[in-house]
This record gives sequence, structure tokens and C-alpha cells, in this order.
Amino acid sequence: MKRQTKKLAAGAAAAAAGIAAATAVRHVTKKREQSAQSMVSSGREGERQAYLIGGGLASLSAAAYLIQDRSFYGEHIHIMEGMSILGGSNDGAGTMQNGFVCRGGRMLNEETYENFWDLFSSIPSLDWPGKSVTEEILNFDHLHPTHAQARLVDRYGVIQDVRSMQFNNTDRFLMTKLLATPEEKLDDVTIEQWFKDSPHFFTTNFWYMWQTTFAFQKWSSAFEFRRYMNRMILEFPRIETLEGVTRTPYNQYESVILPLKAYLEGFGVDFSIRAVVEDLDFKEDSVTVTDIHLLENGKQRTIHLEDSDLCIMTNGCMTDCATLGDFKTPAPYEPKDPISAQLWKRVAEKKPVLGDPTPFFGKPEETNWESFTVTMKGNRMLKMIEQFSGNIPGSGALMTFKDSSWLMSIVVAAQPHFKAQDANTTIFWGYGLYTDALGDYVKKPMRECSGEEILMELIHHLHFEENTKDIMESVVNVIPCMMPYIDSQFQPRAMSDRPLVIPSGSTNFAMISQFVEIPEDMVFTEEYSVRAARMAVYGLLGIEKKLCPVTPYHKNPKVLAVAAKTMLR
Repeated sequence: MKRQTKKLAAGAAAAAAGIAAATAVRHVTKKREQSAQSMVSSGREGERQAYLIGGGLASLSAAAYLIQDRSFYGEHIHIMEGMSILGGSNDGAGTMQNGFVCRGGRMLNEETYENFWDLFSSIPSLDWPGKSVTEEILNFDHLHPTHAQARLVDRYGVIQDVRSMQFNNTDRFLMTKLLATPEEKLDDVTIEQWFKDSPHFFTTNFWYMWQTTFAFQKWSSAFEFRRYMNRMILEFPRIETLEGVTRTPYNQYESVILPLKAYLEGFGVDFSIRAVVEDLDFKEDSVTVTDIHLLENGKQRTIHLEDSDLCIMTNGCMTDCATLGDFKTPAPYEPKDPISAQLWKRVAEKKPVLGDPTPFFGKPEETNWESFTVTMKGNRMLKMIEQFSGNIPGSGALMTFKDSSWLMSIVVAAQPHFKAQDANTTIFWGYGLYTDALGDYVKKPMRECSGEEILMELIHHLHFEENTKDIMESVVNVIPCMMPYIDSQFQPRAMSDRPLVIPSGSTNFAMISQFVEIPEDMVFTEEYSVRAARMAVYGLLGIEKKLCPVTPYHKNPKVLAVAAKTMLR
């Protein structure tokens, strides 16, 4: 399911596109369901057990692959999560009385999420009987095309003309040189270091848009920036409209995690182990897990693995140590040593081939940013934003206030964004990248601001001051979320710092997360989690079925020609 055309269709054209996509996916869905059912009824894996550490998308996907491609009994798959809820960084929760919250918003992409769409074509939708999650998402997206008309806004509330990337010749030369540089020469190099001879690069429309779309910083890895440019080269010519963004009908927890969990529950997957995994024991002569040490309900517990058992571990979580505030209370900034990184560090000290978490989780001042979710009664503010931007909710993707000292951006999703919303409740989401900077109107660092103060800062950037009283009277809650390690996967690092999914010498152990090394693919995406899970299951079990490969758009002459033309704009 790859589309290389722009997503500008609306009305009947969009409906036709949605129906066409749905028809194509139905054939894939039926084929996979028949295949899975055939394997389930024809033979199982016996008593082999699989222990999946972490309850995020990667572990849930690994469980699905164990069932579909190796016919595991569901009850022999154990998903171990220390929190009271599954989903990892794909979250969404709240009530109309207390307000809703999303720590982040996951922008999907139709062309580059190859394994994600393939897997979810076999996962039934919870809301659309007889359809898959892939069908549901793509149909919704085709009927709600994105075309941002207010991508960048200046300090005066003027929407910027962003058709030009604003590159000079030095910017173009350095960009081209970066894309041609082998990855092994980019260990520990930052984007700022790469463009040191052209500080102008960081003043361009391109940088403001690329930075806030993907949450890069100047000090982020040039390695990861290069990966993104190659992988998302289709988005380069449409970065000013974000037409390539694929949205889910609801927040990602309800649109992605819940149907996947329901599917796994239907096969009897064990979700009962609510515990923090503190350590793993290995055989001395190989990367073979023998024991898993847990802290469960305040008590120590050990699970012994037989030689045939599997252990698949999430070795890092970008939302570890996240905290919430509310309308009157700031979200505390508490950059403690993350639980997932602690486990990763312990196992890496035993087996150096398992990488090193230090470059990713050692500098929270560089990896933090703060989001906020606004819940309101009625749609007054959303209507004002619509009139200002020219975008109805769900069609504008990201609006960035380029002169904001916090570098604040907002997203107004299609309503409702939560299933618990009624018709008189609206929400939108935003974030700031520079949480230690003083606000332009609220003279405090963002990380010290309550939800009310963050909303006041936004009102001023939108120049809605004369409507402040009416806006504030309609607020249910504004929930800030501080995430000390949300950008950790972008940190400068050496190639060896990220472990392979199947480490050298492994017989029963794999790692899955945004912190493993997958050649050519890009971190901070749903696709990375699903691809890692598939690689882990296929690699450990010797499954010869091929993964969906990374689509080499950056080698397509037509795509490159369009990108080159964009660079000259």
C-alpha cells in the first residue's frame, strides 16, 4: 500500500480512494486470517514459552507474529509490563470531567510504514465489523486529507509563505554531502556540527518545519537526520503542507493498541504478569537468557527459562519518567534514571554486545520537551483556530509559532479524538521543544508553568487576547506532560551503541525498541517498533518468510528529481 501521489483529494475523490484502499486491504486481510487460522489448527509449538518484556507496541506486535507465523499458543506468550496499562508510548486517556491527555501524537505515513500496515491488515477493527485496522485507518485518512495552510506563524500572528525552503548554496551543498556520506563516518556527529559552516541553515523555513514535524534539535544526531532524509524523502517536497501525514480515527491508544490487545486476548495471550523486570541472567558462553528477575507487588520473583524458551526485551522507552500536571499545577521535571535504561545497562554490563544506553539516557537537558492537552466545553477556540488557519480540525496537522521562545506547536485533530468525548467537548494538543526558556508572554520557563499558563502563552501567540475571558471560561483542563527522555533516540551516538535486534551469540534473546539498530530505517516511528518485533520473531525462530523491506525511495530517479527541485525553491 504505497501512494506516491499527493493527498489533496477531497469529497467524492477521497471517498473513492478510501474504498479502493479498503478493497485492496480486504484481500490481504482475508489471506492473512486464513493463513493464521490454518497454522493454528494444524500444529503448535508445544510447551515452548515466550517472555516479552515491556507492554508497548513492539511487544504486542511480537506476540502477534508468534501466533500468526509460528502458531504459538497464546497462553505460552507472556507480556510483562510494570505499569497498570499497556501501550508504552502510544497512550490516550481521560474523562470529560477531568480532561483528556495524550503525551504525544504519532504521525503515521502510508508510503513508509510497510510492516505496520501489513501487520494491522490482519488485526480486526473494534469499530468497523469485518474490516481491519489498516482499512479503518487508511479509509479515515483518505476521507480526511491533510493540507496545512498555516504551517509557520511569526510573532505578529502572520502566516508565513513557506513554499520556499530558503536554502542558500552552502546549505544545499552540505545537505547533498550529508546524504552521500556513509553512515560509519557519522559516529557522534551532531546536526549543528555538520552545518557549522552554514549557521544560516537553522534559520530556514525547512529547518523550522522539519525540526518541529519530527522533533529534531540542533544537537541531535546527524546520523539520524540523514536516515530521516533518505527514508522520508517523499515528504521533503510536501513538508510545508504535511500532506503525507496519516492520521488515526482516534488517539493511537484507542485506534492501534486496543484492537491489537483484543486480538491477542482472543488467542489467550497472558497479560497477567504486572511486574518490573530488574535483571536477566545469561549463560557464560552465549547470549542465552536463563532467568528473569522480577519485582512483583513489592516481592522478588524469578522465572527460569528452558533452553527452548524465548526472551524478547524492550531495551528503552522514550516516555520513561514522564510526569503530568494540570490546569493549576506544572508537570514536575524529574529526570531520574529510567527503569528501562537501568535494565538495559545491567544486561549490557554482562554482555557488551548488547550496546550502551548512556548516550541516549545520560543528558535529559538535551532530550526533554513538554506537551500539553487542552480539553474544552464547546468549540469556540477550535472555531477561532479554524478561522485563523483556514484548516478544519484534522486537516491542518501542525502549526508552529516559529518565533516562540519555547518553539511551540499545536495540532487540532479531527473531533472526537477520544471515544469518551461527547459532541460538546473538544480537545487539541501541542508541545514546546525548549522547556528551559522563558515564555514570551508568561515570563517563566515552560517546565515551570501550569496548564493555565501554557494556554495563556498560546493565546498570545495566536493573538486571541481579546477573547481570553471566554476561552478560559470554557476550559475543562489543560494537562501538561513533561518528558525528560522523549528525544533520547535522536542523541548523537556511535554505531555500536545501539544493539542489533538479534545480538551476536544469541540463541534465545532479542531486543526490540526505538534503541535497536535496524539498517536504513528511522527511529521514533510505529514502523520501527513493528519491524523490530518481526525481525526478532523471525530471527529467533528461523522463519524464512521475508519482512516487508525498507522502500528505497531515495534511489528512485523520479523522487530524487522532485526533491532536487524542492531544494532549489
